[in-house]
Amino acid sequence: MKTMLSVLLLAGAAFAATPAEVAIDKAKAEIAQHLDHVPYYNVLAMAYARRARETSNVSYYAKAEETLQRLFALAPDNYDGMKTQAWLQLGRHEFAEALQTATKLNRKTPDDVMVYGYLADANTELGNYKDAVAAIQWMLNLRAGNIPGLTRAAYQRELHGNLRGASELMQMAYDATPSGETEDRAWILTRMGHFNFVMGDLAKAETYANAALALFPHYHYALGALAQVRIAQKRYSDAVTLLRERYNAAPHAENLYALAEALELAGEVQESKQAFSEFERKSLAETNIADNSNRELIAYYVDHAHEPAKAIEVARREIERRRDVFTLDCYAWALAANGEYEAASEQIRKALQVGVKDPKILRHASFIADQLKTAANSTGGIQRPSHVSQL
Repeated sequence: MKTMLSVLLLAGAAFAATPAEVAIDKAKAEIAQHLDHVPYYNVLAMAYARRARETSNVSYYAKAEETLQRLFALAPDNYDGMKTQAWLQLGRHEFAEALQTATKLNRKTPDDVMVYGYLADANTELGNYKDAVAAIQWMLNLRAGNIPGLTRAAYQRELHGNLRGASELMQMAYDATPSGETEDRAWILTRMGHFNFVMGDLAKAETYANAALALFPHYHYALGALAQVRIAQKRYSDAVTLLRERYNAAPHAENLYALAEALELAGEVQESKQAFSEFERKSLAETNIADNSNRELIAYYVDHAHEPAKAIEVARREIERRRDVFTLDCYAWALAANGEYEAASEQIRKALQVGVKDPKILRHASFIADQLKTAANSTGGIQRPSHVSQL
């Protein structure tokens, strides 16, 4: 808690530029003086990728890719450039491609800690949890206590149901992160708030989210985390304000979906309908690309539009791309909406086997189990899912 108080004391501090902005300006200046120096291009590409996370603005990925192409024109197959390529593929949700790139890099240099991080990230998103855990263990074996390894290990602990253990590792990562890395520290605080939210400690979740916002004002991840707390507190109008700010800063379809749900809970029926309609339009426009909002689109078709046939169509397409616990849950929910409870039970069972304690997944699992029990005891008693908030 001491570290939390010190963070809150920084609430009034003003930062002329974010860490990524500083890195971008410095790299550009270096390139202007050394046009043929390959490492500077890689530094700039990574800085753009970091800026994409800071702002949730995907245009920075395009700038990073353009910079990488300039690098490869000077040095084809440059190792550090390929590492940045893997990072960009992960950021664009091209998980299978990122796994291929990271695997090639790992064969070239089997003691590169960050390459194991990329292997872990890609395997996690694809649902290959055993391989992800093995990669993270290599990270920590090669360099004990390294921050990327700690944060990834924390996420695996969360997915496997050890939330307190996840919090402990994130605290270690936070304590080891330099004070100047404000976005990294804010991201870690946001994750710690999320762990406490899942554990049901709203007070701590709120404290961590506010600390993240004090450290990195208007941080889109922290705005979403605090909005979750406000919804749990039934402070729906406050949640709408936070989610509106997040959507204005990061106008992605999934952020609009969260705002539409909050508007509905706040009783803003007409605006909620308009937001859902716009969400569907935006989500369908990206449904066939890697960086999509298909999981939110499935939830919309089940919980709000009540169009189960559309939900299962999207779910079957997405489950072909990845089989992580959250996609398995969406697939199960779409199957349940179509009355396919046996199949839904099989998919939700795969998610639960990992150990995940996500409240939404547990609610879905409980509903599916109840429907199977009802079906076993009587005929004609099966219901279709009613609205279940995804926030």
